Amino acid sequence: MEISLEDTTGSSLPNLAYKGAHQAFSDRWKETDATMCRHSMSFHLHHTMRSEFFASYLYLLEKTPVVKLFPVTCEFIKGEKQFYYRAQQFYEDVPASEKGMLGDFLEICNVDLEGSRRFLKRFVGPGKAGTHCALDCGSGIGRVSKGVLLPVFEKMELVDMMEHFLLHAHEEYLGDDADRIETYYCFNLQEFTPPKKKYDVIWMQWVACHLTDKDLMNFLMRCKKSLRPNGVIIMKDNMARQGCKLDPIDSSISRHLDIMKCIIAKAGLEVLAVERQEGFPEIMMPVWMIAMK
Repeated sequence: MEISLEDTTGSSLPNLAYKGAHQAFSDRWKETDATMCRHSMSFHLHHTMRSEFFASYLYLLEKTPVVKLFPVTCEFIKGEKQFYYRAQQFYEDVPASEKGMLGDFLEICNVDLEGSRRFLKRFVGPGKAGTHCALDCGSGIGRVSKGVLLPVFEKMELVDMMEHFLLHAHEEYLGDDADRIETYYCFNLQEFTPPKKKYDVIWMQWVACHLTDKDLMNFLMRCKKSLRPNGVIIMKDNMARQGCKLDPIDSSISRHLDIMKCIIAKAGLEVLAVERQEGFPEIMMPVWMIAMK
């Protein structure tokens, strides 16, 4: 695990609590009897590391988003394989329908699609992203493809880990528009490498939450290589109001917007715009849209 003691601007963190703990650690180290430490740590050194060093680390972990990048997953997921396995098991029982895609919030469908259409328009057109081909990640039955992407792009590709979602999209849900779907990929995103330099827009909706921090970062890096000139990646997902929130039912983890931005930066991407989806019930977790390149 790599820990940075610098903020995102590159300047040193003015963390007096950390500096004080570091000085105490340094002073006590000098005073420690070398003979006592020859085969094991002295009581004083052991106590110092526990009380000052780790206390300062936990303080940084709480206050500094950069430091949170990978501990987030370790702390909340409790096992990467189980995290992905539980999600796979959950979606095997989800029906291939709009209600299956939206659960208890079917009524937000039109509001969601309209918000996505408006956001997309900001990044497509002359001098911006083209309209040749788009990729819908975590597409499900193609709800976003049908309502947002297919009216804009000449052709599309869909990727989802559930075969019965993709079959329903092709055979029923997309209707005549299914003829413009070039490829259906049945893959988990952590194992999927999109073709290079192929897409004008890569859309990720309610799927980043199903990836660990490291897998999300690596997938974004692969997506960056698959963009055409002026191409953009658009992520739309639940964002926790504070820290991270694990949903054990569908095995997803919602991150605070600042943590998500940190992962995006680690992937070497630049955030172009951030916008909150309006019109959703207050009971829902905030949903944000992020455009990046």
